[in-house]
Amino acid sequence: MTTLTDIRDRVRSDLRDLDPDASRWSDAELDRHITRALADVSLAAPLEAATTVATTPGSRELTTIVLPDFLEVESVEIPMDTFPPRHVPFSVWAATITLDLPSPPEGERARVRYLARHTLDQQGSTLPEALDEVLATGAAGHAAIAWSAFAIDRLTAGDDVAERFRTWGEARLGAFREQLREHGRPRRLRSRRRTATG
Repeated sequence: MTTLTDIRDRVRSDLRDLDPDASRWSDAELDRHITRALADVSLAAPLEAATTVATTPGSRELTTIVLPDFLEVESVEIPMDTFPPRHVPFSVWAATITLDLPSPPEGERARVRYLARHTLDQQGSTLPEALDEVLATGAAGHAAIAWSAFAIDRLTAGDDVAERFRTWGEARLGAFREQLREHGRPRRLRSRRRTATG
């Protein structure tokens, strides 16, 4: 399973920053750029997740706070485990999911399918392997542009290293955005209020 260290090593390799005694980027700096690129990947190709949530008798409201790394609700199924599944209409405002039901639930559990941010740490990642290189590409692009902005006023006249890093970084980010379009989750036009099915 890919870890943060694996991605950081890929980014260093892309940046040709392989001399531990003369690194341009610290681990913390690269981790910040990886986190930024991971946020972009999560928006384009989010993690598809599902969990069960307890309802409160007499209330039509659920909270998104119990949904780890929550981005967007896809469906709410209540009662659970019927066939065909009973997806109930809902609306979302702030951290509250309101079920559009004639009468409120009686405390039964609901299955919420939702989109979530990906995670990446020293234990592993929720990213599919196909997106590892995409993430590294974006992080390297962000790192190169940030370094060029930092370095441009610190270089001697005539030194074009900062400009070359900026140009290279912009090209990497262009490739990153194209890869996100290729791997991105198809977006469906839909109302925030769902209609019941089943």
